[in-house]
Amino acid sequence: MNTTKPTLIHVIAWTTLASGIVNLFWGFAASATALATIVGVVCVPLTILPTILGVFELIYAAKLFSNPPQAVKPSTNIAVLEIACVLAGNLFAMAVGILSLVFYNDTIVKDYFARLNGMPQPVTVSPPAPASLPEPQPAPAVEPVHQPIEESSAVESPAKPKQTPRKVAKK
Repeated sequence: MNTTKPTLIHVIAWTTLASGIVNLFWGFAASATALATIVGVVCVPLTILPTILGVFELIYAAKLFSNPPQAVKPSTNIAVLEIACVLAGNLFAMAVGILSLVFYNDTIVKDYFARLNGMPQPVTVSPPAPASLPEPQPAPAVEPVHQPIEESSAVESPAKPKQTPRKVAKK
C-alpha cells in the first residue's frame, strides 16, 4: 500500500497546527481580557471556545503528522469551526478553514483518505453485453376449422309482441 502523503495533506496539517496554536493564544488572551473587566465575566464562555477549538486542531494535526499514518477522515467540522472563529475576531483561523475545505475537495486528497481508511476505490461498471437472442421463427399457420352450417328450410319470422289495449283517461 502506497502511504506517501500528498503535498496538500502536509499543507492541511501545517496550517491546522498553526491555527491551533494561534487559537490557543487567542483564547487565553481573550479570556484574560474578559476576566479583567466586570462586564467581560459574562462573556468568558464565548472566549473559551477558540481555546477548545485550538486543542482539537492540535490533536487532528498530530494525527495527520503521525508516521505510520493513522486512519483519519477529513475533518470538515474543524474547518467549519475555524471559519466561525471570525466571530471571535480571528481572521487567520477563518482563512485556514476556507483553505482546508478547498483542499478536502481535491481528488488527490480524497483518494489519499480513501486509501488510508481502507475504503474501496470507486469503479465504473460497464453494462454487460446483451446476450444473443435466438432468431425469431414465424408461427405455424393455423387453418380455420369449417363446421357445417345447418340451414333451416323455412325461415321463421319473429313473433309479434302482444299489444294490450290502451287505457283512456277519464275526463
